[in-house]
Amino acid sequence: MTVYAIAQITIHDRPRYERYAARFLPTLQPYGGRLLAADEKPQPVEGSLTCQKVILLAFPDEAAFRAWEASPDYETIAVDRRAATTGHVVLVQGLG
Repeated sequence: MTVYAIAQITIHDRPRYERYAARFLPTLQPYGGRLLAADEKPQPVEGSLTCQKVILLAFPDEAAFRAWEASPDYETIAVDRRAATTGHVVLVQGLG
């Protein structure tokens, strides 16, 4: 079943984040991951929003997401994301 990773982040070190972002997409492809949305001006509909950027990823299943997240290619670049941003990532199950 498809799973979605939703990241809500605030960027504190733009050059380091851009270095991460430039290498990000190729890490998804071997795991069937897809970037569905990335918005630096998300519009809150209800409640307040404390992040600067929202990212939505899709993976074929949780095993694919976990394999991508633990992959050496992603771990190598994730160091930059972790150093350049604060926020959180949640994994949600798709329907059907």
